[in-house]
Amino acid sequence: MWRRIRGAVAAFWDTFRRPSAHFSLGFLALGGFIAGIVFWGGFNTALEATNTETFCTSCHEMRDNVFEELKTTIHYNNRSGVRATCPDCHVPHDWTDKIARKMQASKEVWGKIFGTIDTREKFLDERLVLATHEWARLKANDSLECRNCHDYDSMDLTRQAPRSAWIHQRWLGTGEKTCIDCHKGVAHTLPDMAGVPQG
Repeated sequence: MWRRIRGAVAAFWDTFRRPSAHFSLGFLALGGFIAGIVFWGGFNTALEATNTETFCTSCHEMRDNVFEELKTTIHYNNRSGVRATCPDCHVPHDWTDKIARKMQASKEVWGKIFGTIDTREKFLDERLVLATHEWARLKANDSLECRNCHDYDSMDLTRQAPRSAWIHQRWLGTGEKTCIDCHKGVAHTLPDMAGVPQG
């Protein structure tokens, strides 16, 4: 069997490295360029299609649990009409960070396939684990998704409550803490926080 596989690979490699007898180098280069554009367009289209609130809430685990919680927060409904969607908070905007997050999120698909959180009870049982993973991810990237909208340098501390202004200046301004250290429950109901250090 290995002999056959080795022979097939050798035959493919021999054909692959041999110059084309029927097509010019220009034709092959142009064909490769067009194929690259088609591949990139398809890849980017799929990437953007999976980066929408509609896609995120297409499975009932998200729609019936965390999405319902989001609807009661200021990130969803507010006086200015600016609304954060799932990808705004859970997917970085920069391309390389976005690709890394998408690869990370592929593990979450396993949870869907194997029914890890397919009922409300299972979701609540796993809630602290899920939240801890997300907090750790945001801590590791310095709350990058938060900073896409909430930039410390753009904050008008004089319009904040004195305590908030002092905390932002002391911890966020110095870089000693990041958004997620203090703002763990801004968009979703907190799990049982017993044993979780406070920000």
